[in-house]
Amino acid sequence: MFDLLGAEATLVPLTLYTDSFVIKGNIRSRQSRLSDILNHADEDFLVLSDALVDEYGSRSVATRSEFAQVNLAAVLFAVADSEVETRPDLRTPKVSEQAMISIPPFRVIGRVHVLPERGLGEALGELTGRFIPVTDATFWSDSIGEARQSAPMVAINHHRAQILAPHREVDPWAGIDRSGGAGAAGAAGAAGAVGAAGTSVGDPSGGAIRPEDGASG
Repeated sequence: MFDLLGAEATLVPLTLYTDSFVIKGNIRSRQSRLSDILNHADEDFLVLSDALVDEYGSRSVATRSEFAQVNLAAVLFAVADSEVETRPDLRTPKVSEQAMISIPPFRVIGRVHVLPERGLGEALGELTGRFIPVTDATFWSDSIGEARQSAPMVAINHHRAQILAPHREVDPWAGIDRSGGAGAAGAAGAAGAVGAAGTSVGDPSGGAIRPEDGASG
């Protein structure tokens, strides 16, 4: 950290995803890694320059602004436009684990980096920080129609996320016959309806009104 005191601030391009907007812009920082920029912010907001703001699902034209202030609490995750290597002398030895992060309305799949020589449950318990870096990431949202995108690194808002590691996708309907049972039930219902109709119309003893009954009345 002391080395950063003399470092010159540079413009870092990034993209922020909030509940409603995608915001692209640049931030001036002495930090180079995206997660460090977010975690070491002096305020609870970022000020981006040359900002482009686009609303999910909107048919209107995106808004461009010279500056935009974005509340960090509203940021679901941020995406780095380029990969930045950590200096070896500042790097803490860690191991990476494949994980899926649910951060509604998005899902992120990538690798989280945890301390070694621990059980995965214990390691996740020690995963701290306001924004957690996820490398080799893919993110998307089916509910708002955001297609899959890949990035060398995203930083997720720890307070808004659920981290599942390791993970595997499963079919919630596995083992349940959704075709045979429904078809049999439907056939039985249809047969019952036909039988009831046949009794009412074709069988005089079944309570149907006969022409002579109507005439005598």
